Amino acid sequence: MENSREIESILRVNHAGELGAKQVYKGMRRILGDDLELVKMANQEKIHLKAFTQLMIEHKVKPTIFQPFWHILSYNIGAITALMGKKAAHASTIAIEEIIVTHYQNQIDSLIQSSENNSLIEIIEKFKNEEDEHKEIAERAGGREIAKFNILEKVIKTITKTAIKLSTEI
Repeated sequence: MENSREIESILRVNHAGELGAKQVYKGMRRILGDDLELVKMANQEKIHLKAFTQLMIEHKVKPTIFQPFWHILSYNIGAITALMGKKAAHASTIAIEEIIVTHYQNQIDSLIQSSENNSLIEIIEKFKNEEDEHKEIAERAGGREIAKFNILEKVIKTITKTAIKLSTEI
């Protein structure tokens, strides 16, 4: 059975996003160490990446051509925000996860409408809930308390939305 363009796009962009998430937490942990909250979130992101990698192999979907760029950019986002302090790192997580939760929900809604791939819907739903939990962890850790939160949030959200748009297409 041939993949629809929608399935290919979803797998490509979600794989790119989870690769980015793994790198963000790798950068944060490089600076902040093995903080329990960061370790928990990083481990879940590794599971998400493994799942989307396997789905890409099964469906013969090529990764985005931007993958090497996202790999480096994501690591640097994690490291730079961690250098700004633990709360700034959590502010970054809040901004990213707000976009990702909405992104995943949009995918779920689209797949339900087109009656495509119920198993993929279940996977995305599970991961969406875990991403939302990451946002809540970051909020409890004081991520919204940093000075100029709105500026950092806007920058991180713009980068995240741009990465999604580009990785969805190619």
